[in-house]
Amino acid sequence: MADKTASAYAKAGVNIDNKMTALKAIKQMVASTKTQLVIGGIGAFGGLHKVPPGRNEILVSSTDGVGTKLKVAAMMNRHDTVGQDIVNHCVNDILVQGALPLFFMDYIGTSKFDETQFASVVSGLCKACKENHMALLGGETAEMPGLYPPGEYDLVGTIVGHVNRNRLITGKSIRAGDVIIGLPSGGLQTNGFSLARRVIFDLCQYSWKDKLPGTDQTFGEALLAVHRSFLKPVKKLLERKVKITGMAHITGGGFADNIPRVLPKAVNAEIDRASWEVPTIFKFIERQGKVDRDEMYRVFNMGIGYVLIIPKNQMVKATNILKAQHQTYNVIGVIRKGKGIVTYKN
Repeated sequence: MADKTASAYAKAGVNIDNKMTALKAIKQMVASTKTQLVIGGIGAFGGLHKVPPGRNEILVSSTDGVGTKLKVAAMMNRHDTVGQDIVNHCVNDILVQGALPLFFMDYIGTSKFDETQFASVVSGLCKACKENHMALLGGETAEMPGLYPPGEYDLVGTIVGHVNRNRLITGKSIRAGDVIIGLPSGGLQTNGFSLARRVIFDLCQYSWKDKLPGTDQTFGEALLAVHRSFLKPVKKLLERKVKITGMAHITGGGFADNIPRVLPKAVNAEIDRASWEVPTIFKFIERQGKVDRDEMYRVFNMGIGYVLIIPKNQMVKATNILKAQHQTYNVIGVIRKGKGIVTYKN
């Protein structure tokens, strides 16, 4: 028998009451991310935020999504980490230009609103926003039956940060002889999941509950590892006035497409692939999927999540600061004369 008390919209698959109840429930969680520059609370049509004080401050923004990592989250029915993924991803994207985060806004699209799932995603967003010292200023949640598979959703984020125009890092000052430092990723970050899922689940027929050979992790744990934020160590380098000539966030496109985004046309970035230990998950995908080695370094981060380029005479100062921050690092290459591309030594 049809539910006569349900609205016509609810019968069509969209329950406004459920959505509004869930939004009320997460207000306190979101309020905990409020910073001194936030004006008012959530619920208005637009979030309000003061302009950062100081002369020559410019805003830097970026938008990205979690991608098909969400398929793994749905498979495992675990949604508390993907919110951290998208926040940290966006923080790293603007950080390469020397920008510090101000506020974040999210978009969640789903076929059917699930209060528990929604609260779990938002908990991850709030956790990462607080860790990165910025506000979750607002967002949008859309229920669209028929557009997304049942139980799945899309998660997209937009970040706004700021940097003084005189401290903007563009890569223009990169010169031959500069050193390339790599900061380790925690795993796949948020890229390459379509290939990873095909190899692990389709070709090899593993479950997310199965152990990744040679490790104590399940495939699910390895794949859902949180995308790290590199704000803390990089901010410390900037505060201590280490000269950073360029930075790159190793996301979709890997080394070959991301590092050239900051390289002048007169130099190459020579990466020594023997300078760090590639994590097991990448070796598994390469071997079992019979993936060409160069393609692996274009699809995945291969264990290096973020790249710093600094003059050789800044090395001692920079590495001492990283050590004091307990930040693991590897010297992974050098800048050579060239034509604006990435080359490999090994």
